[in-house]
Amino acid sequence: MLRPFIAAMLAHMPLAVAAQATDSPNAPPRTLSKVLVVVAHPDDEIVLAPAIARAAREGSELAIAYATSGDQGPGVSGMEAGVALAEKREGEASCAASALGASEPRFLRLGDGTLGDMPRAPDSPARRLAAEVGQILQAGDYRYVLTWGPDGGYGHGDHRMVSSIVTQLVQAMPEGRPVLLYPGIRAGTLPPIPELQQWAVTDPALLTVSYGYNQADLAAVRRAVNCHESQFPADVRSQPADVFDASIWQGAVHFRIGLPELPMETPEARAAAGATPQD
Repeated sequence: MLRPFIAAMLAHMPLAVAAQATDSPNAPPRTLSKVLVVVAHPDDEIVLAPAIARAAREGSELAIAYATSGDQGPGVSGMEAGVALAEKREGEASCAASALGASEPRFLRLGDGTLGDMPRAPDSPARRLAAEVGQILQAGDYRYVLTWGPDGGYGHGDHRMVSSIVTQLVQAMPEGRPVLLYPGIRAGTLPPIPELQQWAVTDPALLTVSYGYNQADLAAVRRAVNCHESQFPADVRSQPADVFDASIWQGAVHFRIGLPELPMETPEARAAAGATPQD
């Protein structure tokens, strides 16, 4: 749920932002194949959208799961919280996934803002999230799982719970374990805007996987952001991809390996985890 922060950023920055480098010098030598993206709300995919677009462009089998449908909003649609808003946001998420080249998303519909409610209770949203994502992992044989880091981006409770539960599931797998990747913002790349200072940053030394993208991927991100009509006004939807490209991404989505102490199960996984600068 990124709307308040993107809106704040754009209020303080010029609308015309020049694109930066189109390929990362630290990109993994192979594409991310067999990818599962697990996020909390429709529009959360924006944070790592260039990576989704590149993986899809290069032929990866890629799935996105949304824990909630963002039914509490508020967004800019003027719609009341509830079922109708959830349906609209699911439609927008499907539009964004298509724009990025991903398959139809899976919606777990666990209730916006509820994932941290009584997590130990037998039928809590957290336990249902673990059961649902566990089934997806078992059925999909994924090599990579991309999800929020423990900071939740800017501390959102749903984001943090998604990160915690996905990490819990991956660390419990006895074999065939996917590489767990958290997108991160390199310290020093946040624009100097007060409203954005609550976003978490990561020491660049920990962001050891930098997954580069090109202008075609960035164009796909622009189309994806434009799908989120209930969250951003039209004049704002045209800008986040270029603003993030110029400040936070700068040609690559940067990831931290979620469980570096665990062995990587495939040569491809080891190659991505140990990415070194390329010519």
